[in-house]
Amino acid sequence: MAENDEKQLAIQKIYVKDFSFESPKTPQVFSQTDLAPKTDLNLRSTHTAGSENNHEIVLTITIEAKEEDSTIFLIELHQAGLFHIAGYTEDEFKAIVGSFCPNILFPYARESIANIVSKGGFPEFILQPINFDALYAQGLAQAAEQAEGGAQENTNGDGGSEATH
Repeated sequence: MAENDEKQLAIQKIYVKDFSFESPKTPQVFSQTDLAPKTDLNLRSTHTAGSENNHEIVLTITIEAKEEDSTIFLIELHQAGLFHIAGYTEDEFKAIVGSFCPNILFPYARESIANIVSKGGFPEFILQPINFDALYAQGLAQAAEQAEGGAQENTNGDGGSEATH
C-alpha cells in the first residue's frame, strides 16, 4: 500500500442478511406467571472482501432464553453492512473490521431483536451495550496466547487440543 493512499471509510449499506425467531412453547408459556428465563447471548462477526475496497461485515447475534431445559425463545440475527474501506494499514484495517464495523451494526441489531421479541408476545427485551473494542483486544490477546502456547507445545512435543471457532 502506497504511503500517499488516502484513508477512506464509508458505510455503503446496512441490512438484515438473515433473521430467525422461534418460540416453541407458545401459547402455553404465556400462562406461566413465575417465568424467569436464563438468557444466553453469543456474538460473532465475519468479514468478506468484495470488489473495489467494499467489504461485507456480518454481525451474528444468537440469543436463547431458557427456563430450566426448555427453550422459551431462540433468535438468530445476521445484521450486515457493506463498508468501503481503503488506505489503512493491515492492523488498522483489522481493527476497523473487528471493532468499528460491529459497533456500527450493533444498534440496528439491538432494535431488530427488541422488536421481534415484542412481536413474539414477550416483555420488552433490551440488549445492553457491548464494548467491541474490548472484545477485539481480548481476541487479539487470546490469539497471541494460543500462538505462544502452540509454539511451546510443538517445542515440548506435548500433544494438545486445538481450539476451534
